Amino acid sequence: MNVLLLGSGGREHALAWKLAQSPTLDTLYAAPGNPGIAQHATCVALDATDHAAVIDFVRAQAIGLVVIGPEAPLVDGLADSLRAAGVPVFGPDKAAAQLEGSKGFTKDLCCRADIPTAGYVRVDNRRDAEAALAATFGYPVVIKADGLAAGKGVVIATSEAEAAQAFDAMFAQGDAPVVLEEFLEGEEASLFVLTDGTALLPFGSAQDHKRVGEGDTGPNTGGMGAYSPAPVLTPDLEERAIAEIVAPTVKAMREEGMPFSGVLYAGLMLTRTGPKLIEYNARFGDPECQVLMMRFQGDLLAVMLATAEGRLALLGDIAFSDDTAMTVVLAAAGYPGTPKAGGAIRGIDAAEATGAIVFQAGTKQSGDTLAASGGRVLAVTATGPDIRAARDAAYRGVDAIDFADGFCRRDIGWRELAR
Repeated sequence: MNVLLLGSGGREHALAWKLAQSPTLDTLYAAPGNPGIAQHATCVALDATDHAAVIDFVRAQAIGLVVIGPEAPLVDGLADSLRAAGVPVFGPDKAAAQLEGSKGFTKDLCCRADIPTAGYVRVDNRRDAEAALAATFGYPVVIKADGLAAGKGVVIATSEAEAAQAFDAMFAQGDAPVVLEEFLEGEEASLFVLTDGTALLPFGSAQDHKRVGEGDTGPNTGGMGAYSPAPVLTPDLEERAIAEIVAPTVKAMREEGMPFSGVLYAGLMLTRTGPKLIEYNARFGDPECQVLMMRFQGDLLAVMLATAEGRLALLGDIAFSDDTAMTVVLAAAGYPGTPKAGGAIRGIDAAEATGAIVFQAGTKQSGDTLAASGGRVLAVTATGPDIRAARDAAYRGVDAIDFADGFCRRDIGWRELAR
C-alpha cells in the first residue's frame, strides 16, 4: 500500500520511521517532510491547504491511506475533503477536530456530557474577561486562547499584572474568543486513545515538559521533552480516565453527529478527586509521539488503516515495550520567542551510534550541511529498562550532537526520577 504522510515536524519523523517498518507498505510519501523524514519517505511539495491538489496527488499515486500529522489541516477540514473523494484518512473531520480547534467547544461538550473538567467562563472581549476574572476566579487562573496556538496559547496567571499581560496579548487585535478556567491542583499526564468513532483502543501514556526552563519555569513551549509510560497515571487512574472522560466524549461526539476518528490525546490533571480533563488534542502530541513510537511494537500502518476504515474493534490489544522511552528536545536559541535560524547541526550519526534515535523537526539541508530552520530542532530519543536508564541514554545522545546554537533542558523526567 502507498501512504501519504502530511507534516514536517518531529512527530511526523517518528510516524514515518514507524510506518516505514510496516510489511504492507509499498511507498511512503511525505509532504512536505524534512531531511530526517526523507530517510524513510519520498518527500513531495504539496500544500495541505490546497485540498484539490492533495486529492489529485493521492489519485495519481494510488494512495491507500493519508495520515494527517499536525492539527491545522484537520481543523481546516482536509480529512472531510479526502473522505468525500473516497480516500481512507487517519485523522478526524473538521467538526470533530473542534475538540482541539476550540477550547470553548470542548468545555461546552464536557458540560453537556458531565465530563470532569475545570470550571470555566467563555468570553469574547477584554471587558467581559476582566469582569469574569473579578467575579468568578481568584489567582492563579488559567487563561486560554480559544483556537490553535501551537501549544503556547495558555497562560497561568498568578497575579492581576500577569492576567493583564495575558489579556494584552490575546486581545491585541481586538475582540477574540478566550476561555478562563479554574486552576487545578495536581500532576499532569497525557493519555492517548485510538477510536474510529465507536470502538476505543488505549495507545499509551506520557508526561511532557511544556516550560522552557529547568524545574518547569519560564514560558510554555510546544514541549521540551517527554517520557513514556507515565507511572503516575496508574492502571486504575487510566481506567477511570477512559470511563469518565474519553468514552463519554466519543459517545457524545457520535450522538451529536460528529464522530471522532483518529487518535484522541487527553491532557489530564490528576487531582485529589480523580482525573480531570485539561484539554484535548486531535492528533499525536509532539514530542509525545516520539516516545510512543519508540515503545510501540505493532504494525502502525495496519492499526491506522483499521482506525480509518472503522475496524478498530476487530484488532487485539496494542503491544508496547515494557521499557521506558525518553525524548529530549534540542531547540534553537531564542525559542519560544524568535529562534535563531541557520545554525549548523553535526553529530547525528554519533548520537545514533549511542543507541538513540534522533527525530528531526526544524531542520533543513543547506548544501552538505544540516541546519536549523525552526524553534524545536531535534528530539533525541532513547529507551531503557527504567526512567533513569532511559534518561542517561537520551542525554548520551544529546551530548554527541554538535549544535552550537541549540539548548535543551537537562532535567527531563525530574518528577518521576524524584519519586
